[in-house]
Amino acid sequence: MAIVNDFRLTLGGSEYVPIMVGGMGVDISTSDLALEASRLGGIGHISDAMSTFLSDRIFSTKYTKAKSERHRASRDTFDKSKVKFCLEDLWKGQVQFVRDTMSRKTGNGGIFINVMEKLTMAAPGDTLRTRLRAAMEGGIDGITLSAGLHTGTMKLMADHARFREVLIGIIVSSARALKIFLRGASRVDRLPDYVVVEGPLAGGHLGFGEDWREYKLSLIVADVLQFLKKESLDIPVIPAGGIFTGTDAVEYLEQGASAVQVATRFTVTKECGLPNKAKQAYFNATEDMVYVSTLSPTGYPIRLLNNSPCIDSNIKPQCEPLGYILGKDGTCQYLTAYENTPVDEKGKKLPVKDKVCLCYHFSKHKCYTCGHYVYRLKDTTNQLPDGSYQLLTAEHVFNDYLYSKDHQIALPEMEIPMAAG
Repeated sequence: MAIVNDFRLTLGGSEYVPIMVGGMGVDISTSDLALEASRLGGIGHISDAMSTFLSDRIFSTKYTKAKSERHRASRDTFDKSKVKFCLEDLWKGQVQFVRDTMSRKTGNGGIFINVMEKLTMAAPGDTLRTRLRAAMEGGIDGITLSAGLHTGTMKLMADHARFREVLIGIIVSSARALKIFLRGASRVDRLPDYVVVEGPLAGGHLGFGEDWREYKLSLIVADVLQFLKKESLDIPVIPAGGIFTGTDAVEYLEQGASAVQVATRFTVTKECGLPNKAKQAYFNATEDMVYVSTLSPTGYPIRLLNNSPCIDSNIKPQCEPLGYILGKDGTCQYLTAYENTPVDEKGKKLPVKDKVCLCYHFSKHKCYTCGHYVYRLKDTTNQLPDGSYQLLTAEHVFNDYLYSKDHQIALPEMEIPMAAG
């Protein structure tokens, strides 16, 4: 019986173990998690979601405070049309984050960055261009384009010195979406180096509508592989979403995929950036707690746990310090929902039912986004005497994917709790 370690992924002339850890933000896929994947010979992602805020958290910069002060005049209004990011600060924050990560890289694997088109930041083209170019300037190995069709993204970085050197991939949920992207890429004569095909069981935002249940990852992957073969395009295909065991991964590798992208099982590792409260919530999740909602102001459906603290919040919009989802005209679906939510008899805002302030709640790790199989995480570890679950190491999860058979999952060695006193 084949195992994942029997296969290899070749990108840009380099060979990798065919496991890619997805880019989960905000700082859920930490540098430490990506570095472990790279050390072990695979590919790890960092995410550039809210990179200036992340810079403040990691490096004690003051970009968020400075932005808030610059736009303090709009704090008590719903007109956010003048709330913009300082592109110089965005550049500095992104470069520092990427350089710091790359400076600590070991092993033969790769460090990629996930760049989301839907982070419009009140100036979609300018901010996306800045983030892409800063990532290349910081020395990133690869860029994965996500959360959008990216029809003009290649052009935004085409004149950078590393444009032909850095590996570039796109996340799609259909062969049709890939076709649209390839038309844009052809204008700068640059094909993607890999394609991540994300199915309907993935975590976080989905590239599907309310009919997501009607789709199946294996069929989408087959469709993409057939399209690439028909077009004589030799581009590695990497399935993602619902690949919970090494055996799941092997099934796709034998189907013709070149690697798999996985994430959910790494959310409960020590290297993951989620606080322990969130990790334990994932362990304690049951299947009926997992649902796909329209709460995200991005317009994409989002999968999360129904006990996420963000749900029914009435937090005042955080556009001045954050504002990562603001459109170019200063609009955001949460801003509108908040404005239209009535107050109680004491003048306090009632819970906002339709949307959540994604910037604020992601920054506080209060939005428990997850893959469909999050409820199976409790079966991957040991329950401790106090009722909590033992955290895993990224190395343990990585190796379980590499070597497991028959959908079996290896439990970690039981930790002995430290004696009090």
